[in-house]
Amino acid sequence: MFRDERQFGGPGVVMGLAWTAQGGATLNIEAMRSHSFTRGFKLTGQLGDVMKESAEIAYSYVLGHTDALGISSDFFKEAFIHLHVPAGATPKDGPSAGITMASALLSLAKNTPVRQLAMTGELTLTGQVFPIGGVREKLIAARRAGVTEIILPEDNRGEYDEVPDHIKTGLNIHFVKQFSQVATILF
Repeated sequence: MFRDERQFGGPGVVMGLAWTAQGGATLNIEAMRSHSFTRGFKLTGQLGDVMKESAEIAYSYVLGHTDALGISSDFFKEAFIHLHVPAGATPKDGPSAGITMASALLSLAKNTPVRQLAMTGELTLTGQVFPIGGVREKLIAARRAGVTEIILPEDNRGEYDEVPDHIKTGLNIHFVKQFSQVATILF
């Protein structure tokens, strides 16, 4: 369903993990800033309502926690932020890209690319990372893409433990409860 996204871009590009009817897939999230006289936020990539809400939560969270995340609040002033999820002809929905979207925005604001890793997890406005579905399928997608470092919600540890060892072997999993933990792993 989604193209195999092996390439990691520069600042603002982060690999997420998706779960589709066809199985797991990797999905890069891209963030870009353009100077403007008014602040704004745009989403593209044929996103469903839940995924749009996840993007808005990610934007609000990063904007509201600039000091804690080590970025200047000036970055977002008079700037138009565009968040895109490639494979624009493919419909996408669900909350599990929340931490990936926030990570793309953080990477953009720091002007620093993230390490070669992939992630999945729902983000709340208070920075909590909630569980997601399809852990097994998402791990398989990461392996297919050659990614061995993965961020998962702590509340998915039980589901992860049930994944067969031949899938988990060689993977470095970071279990997180808060986005602040994600931010320390990214760079």
